[in-house]
Amino acid sequence: QVQVVESGGGLVQSGGSLRLSCAATGNRFRFWVMAWYRQAPGKQRELVASITSDSSTNYADSVKGRFTISRDNAKNTMYLQMNSLKPEDTAVYYCNTRSSLLNWGQGTQVTVSS
Repeated sequence: QVQVVESGGGLVQSGGSLRLSCAATGNRFRFWVMAWYRQAPGKQRELVASITSDSSTNYADSVKGRFTISRDNAKNTMYLQMNSLKPEDTAVYYCNTRSSLLNWGQGTQVTVSS
């Protein structure tokens, strides 16, 4: 069973930066369209960004110009560089395939203070 493990979250002030990582097991990672999602308290999980196997990317309007998604297929790892963070970016961040095929991991908490 393929698993994903998210890391890199933390507490940061508004305007700060964080880099999240998503490590996946198995040998099919390089074929998947991967994505970052987030869930804020009391809200539904939402798609933040996605990246194809050849690194074409898409972003939610709320993070365009501030977040950058990337991947290293040799390391089975995906990243999310988050700059100019805002308090409304506070959430638990998860990774999965774009179609949410995998079991959800524990996520990593991102808290942005004002």
